[in-house]
Amino acid sequence: MDDAFFMKQALRRARTALEAGEFPVGAVLVHGGLVVAHGERSGTAGGPPNEVDHAEIGALRALAGLDNAPPPGEITLYCTMEPCLMCYAALILTGIGRIVYAYEDAMGGGTGCDLASAGPLYARRRPEIVPYVLRRESLDLFKAFFASPRNAYWRGSQLADYTLKAAESAENPEGAGGLSAFSN
Repeated sequence: MDDAFFMKQALRRARTALEAGEFPVGAVLVHGGLVVAHGERSGTAGGPPNEVDHAEIGALRALAGLDNAPPPGEITLYCTMEPCLMCYAALILTGIGRIVYAYEDAMGGGTGCDLASAGPLYARRRPEIVPYVLRRESLDLFKAFFASPRNAYWRGSQLADYTLKAAESAENPEGAGGLSAFSN
């Protein structure tokens, strides 16, 4: 499978969210070389944020609505940001076999969780994780979001600071450089 090709599909969904003033997370679920479901983040523009309508949850809802959904273990999720703990748990419970993400969630990423201590329901299910596919393209979307004064969602957060520093470093090769400069 061409991970970059399908990540570009997720990036299109993220751009759609960004153009609507939403946090730029896009997700696609792929089976047999075809996108079978997709979602983008909503509920972050305007009033109080809705912390349920994440791109991955939207894609999983669309998948659940299919009449002949493919076996979850054969599905790959492509997402512009590492799934948070809520989304990661939902992906595990659904049985999604592979997760590919572009940009690490330095504040709430769930893929590094120790599933062995989460109980047998989670410990037995371990999707393959592939990080950093088209990271720079995703980073550019998050930089645009956090740099815009009209977007208040997560403004001033650890994620916003991390993202703006990562973008600055990516633009300045003499800067901190690489992911290790931002690890905690």
